[in-house]
Amino acid sequence: MWHPMGTCRVGVDDDAVVDPSLRVVGLRGLRVVDASIMPNIVSGNTIPPTMALASKEVEKIKFDLWGHRPAPVLAAEKVVA
Repeated sequence: MWHPMGTCRVGVDDDAVVDPSLRVVGLRGLRVVDASIMPNIVSGNTIPPTMALASKEVEKIKFDLWGHRPAPVLAAEKVVA
């Protein structure tokens, strides 16, 4: 297996290393947002589902930090360096 998945148990039981909010149990301020929390191995490349997971989780993290969902940045507002 070239792309390890499912190596971090998610849950609320004693065997879980990550809670349902993807926070590492016993460590403050650390979350796991990668293929290790996916319970099943995908049949294709692991990058697309990992990126989709990360995209969703970053919005949850922003909500936890700021208490609201930030407004989306419009293409016209983006600054090109």
